[in-house]
Amino acid sequence: MRILFMGTPNFAVNSLAALLADEACEVVGVVTQPDRPKGRGHKLVPSPVKEFALAHNLTVLQPEKVKEPAVVEQLAALQPELIVVAAFGQFLPETILHMPKHGCINVHGSLLPRLRGAAPVQYAILQGDKEAGVTIMKMAKGMDTGDMLETVRVPIGAEMTGGELMDALAVAGATLLLKVVHDIAAGKAIATAQKETEATYATLITKEMQQINWSKSAEAIHNQIRAFNPAPGSITTLPNGKTLKLWQSRVVTGDWSQAQPGTIVEAAKQVVVCTGAGFLELHEVQPESKNKMPAAVLVNGKYVKLGDILGSGE
Repeated sequence: MRILFMGTPNFAVNSLAALLADEACEVVGVVTQPDRPKGRGHKLVPSPVKEFALAHNLTVLQPEKVKEPAVVEQLAALQPELIVVAAFGQFLPETILHMPKHGCINVHGSLLPRLRGAAPVQYAILQGDKEAGVTIMKMAKGMDTGDMLETVRVPIGAEMTGGELMDALAVAGATLLLKVVHDIAAGKAIATAQKETEATYATLITKEMQQINWSKSAEAIHNQIRAFNPAPGSITTLPNGKTLKLWQSRVVTGDWSQAQPGTIVEAAKQVVVCTGAGFLELHEVQPESKNKMPAAVLVNGKYVKLGDILGSGE
């Protein structure tokens, strides 16, 4: 089957690799986002999908807007029988949705209809879910509203980070994708409509969402820290007003006295912070303009001391 692939981040690479390794699939082209500036030097950096595609001598297109008529014409010239999308990053117009004989399918990192949208992996951990998953769906005009073809469930470990869950879903999704592609080719794929009454949404992560609210429970804050690891990170402030990113933590119990949320109640080999409900031990942190470090270095480096209140510098 002639397949056009659309994807951008690491999550999508697994799916592209699976298609490329399958003899029944002919990848006729790859569409990914344009190179973006990154780092202090703002050097243009290609997407992980572009790097993989070029390493395997695949045709790569990087339109700023895939809906432009000239781009649509380019894609049609590749004569795809199926378009596979995995975290591409642009909405597809109906001219593309209806282009291939078998339509377009999407590898989405949630158990639809829950967590439609751009950040389902982070939201699953943020909400304290015990499992996540991947849904392969037929693409429609709305945001992740298409009929579902297959799903696979993946457990979320108590300490699993957003990056770790993303990797697990990428592997599970790639395996599921091949099954769906073969079912489509054999005319055996069965589509099931989503229940709109059960739909929830995972919008883009905002800077406001990154801020730690120490009045929340230790568990809720711990979920936020691991959900936003490795990106975009969770943020609080040191007493001097400088930013502190939190990367790893653990909910703990002890005989510390309840204090104002954000108060450091232990500052030695461990750094423990009082929250609105319970206590949180910080493991890996990153002061402003510094590299990541063990939380104990905050004490040794005199960034904090016992009784300081995180977030008070905001």
